[in-house]
Amino acid sequence: MLRTVAVCSLRRSLKWNFAATGNRVVRMLHSNPLAQSQAFVNGRWVGARSGATFDVQNPANGQVLGAVPDMARDDVQQAIDAAYDAFYETGWHNSTAKERAALLKNWYGLMEKHRQEIASIMTAESGKPLAESLGETAYGNSFVEWFAEEARRIYGEIVPSPVANRQVMLTRHPVGVAGLITPWNFPHAMITRKAAAALAAGCTVVIKPAEDTPLTALALARLAEEAGFPKGVINVITSSRTHAAEIGQLLCGSDKVAAISFTGSTEVGKLLYRQCAEGVKRIGLELGGNAPFIVFESADMEKALTGAMNSKFRNCGQTCISANRFLVQDAVHDEFVEKLIGRIGKLRIGDGSHDGVQIGPLINRAQLTKVERFVNEAKERGATVRCGGRPLPEHGPLYYEPTVVTDLRDDMLLYNEEVFGPVVSVVRFKTEPEALAIANGTRRGLAGYFFSQDLNQVFRVARELETGMIGINEGLISATEAAFGGIKESGVGREGSRHGIDEYVYIKYLCYGGLQ
Repeated sequence: MLRTVAVCSLRRSLKWNFAATGNRVVRMLHSNPLAQSQAFVNGRWVGARSGATFDVQNPANGQVLGAVPDMARDDVQQAIDAAYDAFYETGWHNSTAKERAALLKNWYGLMEKHRQEIASIMTAESGKPLAESLGETAYGNSFVEWFAEEARRIYGEIVPSPVANRQVMLTRHPVGVAGLITPWNFPHAMITRKAAAALAAGCTVVIKPAEDTPLTALALARLAEEAGFPKGVINVITSSRTHAAEIGQLLCGSDKVAAISFTGSTEVGKLLYRQCAEGVKRIGLELGGNAPFIVFESADMEKALTGAMNSKFRNCGQTCISANRFLVQDAVHDEFVEKLIGRIGKLRIGDGSHDGVQIGPLINRAQLTKVERFVNEAKERGATVRCGGRPLPEHGPLYYEPTVVTDLRDDMLLYNEEVFGPVVSVVRFKTEPEALAIANGTRRGLAGYFFSQDLNQVFRVARELETGMIGINEGLISATEAAFGGIKESGVGREGSRHGIDEYVYIKYLCYGGLQ
């Protein structure tokens, strides 16, 4: 049986003190019961050994929300040791599927109960509109519910033996400690999509959230504590960019870590892949995209426009499956662009905590600089900015105007690379083969979208488009039940769906011989 753990009531007061930092005042979300200022290791709330912390800022206004531990290699080793001991010494790997399912259901129930508190933290640290944060909370919660149910369906197999006196059996077992490295753009869903699958399989986890958005992760850890998970099963460590590289290297190189799951840039993913190769470690990667969004002349224009808005401007264009290159057939190019500009003009920009806001800020200065550089480079090379194309300092230091750029050429950054911002990059094409050549002419292959009412064309293009996921007459494709992942340099493995468990189990072959 699992060891019981003492957990404090969630309703206890978690007030934060005010503390001076230079000329600023650090003020945490002191009215939010899920707000935490420490990391969660081995069932305890702890700081860094060094005592170091780093600030978490609201990208909408630059306000410092609070400070969390800036943990280094030694701190993370403690978390790895705790997860390893919980897996082997306290018997988590021998827990029953029913026990794991019950704990995940407890966690899910608490997440559902505290949707508003989770969403408020998420909006404060990521900048996304509150409506989107509430949507992500529901989406992220659904992974915990899904894998609570899947935990009891991790089946083995009885295989007909080629020899009469043998019985062949295949069983599935948890791989061990899983290191989960998650991004800032979906700070809730990217944790639950990984952690719930790993926990359902019987693994323990060490979660390293992005330095821009650690507070959501700590809120989820607070609820996991309340749900009753044994100490060491779930660990959340926080660090600034200063220690990110050494922590990634430790997780990839440690003999006590059996699997790594990472969502983020292709460049970092390749680095982690190389580091995992030394130990032939299990790895799952969900990396960058360069999603084509193809509008054929047979498309339903209203559906294509709605799909474009949904795919491009969610989270201010900062999603890995955002449409990046809009390929529009010559016959409908001008109509699509004009109507899209009209819709973009109605978007409300501002602080995501305010009612009705649809576009918030970019996450940080580096991202704003990147978006500016991509658009300016296209302008200098002859592209046409049809709307937008500038920062919006009147809203705050990290806002960028929703933008449409046409007349792109294949030597421009907007044509070749993922912008990760509210920029629609439009390329005109004449024929279906031309559109497919452009869409597939990249090393990225995460998601793609196309709109067509021609049934024959739908089947042709769906077969030929080189991406792991495709939206056909649809701009919103993420679902708990679907297998999420890419091909080419966009990743390895799948998350969500029944296949999400596969990343955290191995198959053991048992041959019973000498049977009479």
